[in-house]
Amino acid sequence: MQIKVLFFGATADIAGKRSEELQVNEGATAKTVLAELFSRFPPLAAQKLHISIDQEYAREDSIVKNGNEVAVFTAVSGG
Repeated sequence: MQIKVLFFGATADIAGKRSEELQVNEGATAKTVLAELFSRFPPLAAQKLHISIDQEYAREDSIVKNGNEVAVFTAVSGG
């Protein structure tokens, strides 16, 4: 399956890009995607990351489906 990963803020700086196409196996989870990203971009592993799938916040056990858009970003605060 193919998904599109979007990077924002510090994650884009670390990855050196705004997006990446990723091949994942059927039944892959958000945690699987993060593990693959950590292997490609090791400094990401040191960040406290959040993930969304198709613009919805996701948990690590959320299933990723073919064609999903997965966003990876650091904590955002407002005030």
